[in-house]
Order: sequence, then structure tokens, then C-alpha cells
Amino acid sequence: MLLVEIMIAVVLIAAFIQFQRVKRQMNYKTALLASHIDSSLEMKRTLAMGLYLRFRKEYEDDKNPIKENSIFIKQDPFLFESFVAEVFEKARGGSTWVSPPTGDFGVDIEHVTDEGKYLGQVKCFKGDLAFNCIAIIHSNMVKEGAIGGYIVTTGSFTINAKEYAEELNIELIDGVKLVELWLAGLENAEQEIKQLLPEYV
Repeated sequence: MLLVEIMIAVVLIAAFIQFQRVKRQMNYKTALLASHIDSSLEMKRTLAMGLYLRFRKEYEDDKNPIKENSIFIKQDPFLFESFVAEVFEKARGGSTWVSPPTGDFGVDIEHVTDEGKYLGQVKCFKGDLAFNCIAIIHSNMVKEGAIGGYIVTTGSFTINAKEYAEELNIELIDGVKLVELWLAGLENAEQEIKQLLPEYV
């Protein structure tokens, strides 16, 4: 009987050692992959383009409308605001509120943090945004006493827009920066899960 118990103990110890070895290898591979994705501008640009295609508005006269298939995600353009709000909560904390689609005076998202309130405008856009949306957010910041603002787009910004935003405490977030925030938010969520449920990670 004692011999059987010893054998079972040896098998359990060997299985545990093997499990720990495999887990370390998987963690290393996951960290290596995450590092590669994080450092790859090409990958981030591809993901930004994917977000544009996922949320872009379809028009009846589109020559190449995006059709659903088994791997593509196609969502209503209005859900892009909710997607961005969730990214901000996960990446930067605080709480967000998404404005109704009409009557928002150019403010799509309110983001409240310990520092104060930020206002944001979100554009699923493939080109470079001009300065107009920056002026609208700045006007609303003054009106509502917000400490800062965001303009978020899947595309980028014109040189004039970048110059206009300087010293207004408005952060311009292009498609690549949005992807970086998205990845940071996913990493934060993963760390939170590890803290809450360490036995499952």
C-alpha cells in the first residue's frame, strides 16, 4: 500500500513539474508574440484599417460593400463610439458615457477620471481629419469645464489639424494610437483577471 502511495506521489510531482515547464514556455511564447505585435507598426496599421472596415458606414452606391462572412466582423457605425469608450475605460480607467447619435453638439464620449472630465469626438474615417472637429470639441470643453479632450479616428490628421490642437489640451488619436490603446486595455484586463483568478491563469 505504501509503495502505491509513493508511486502516485511521484507521478503527481512529475505531472506538476511538466505543467510548470509547459506554462513557462507558453508564457514566454505569449510574451514574445505580444512584443512582436507591439513593436510592429505594420501590424498596428493593419489593425487600424480593419477597425475602419469593421465600423465604416456602407452606402447604397458602394462599388465594394463589405459583406459578412465567417471571419469578418461588420458592425453598425454608431457602435464605433461604444467600442472607443470601452477601449478608454480599459486602457485609462475611469468611466465613459456615449452620447445619443443626434443632438450631441459634436461630443460623442464623456470620459470621467480621477483628474476630471474629458470630452471626445470619434470618427470612423479613412482620410486625414481637418481642424473642424478640434474646434468643436474645444468649444464644448470650455462650455462644460472639461479639463481635456480627444479626437479619435481610424485615419489620421492633417498638418493644420495637428498645429491647431497644440496647447488646447486635446489629444489627437489616430488609427495606430487607437490600436495601441486597444492592446494596452486588453493587457490591463488580462492583468486584472490574473489578480482576481490566479488559479485559472
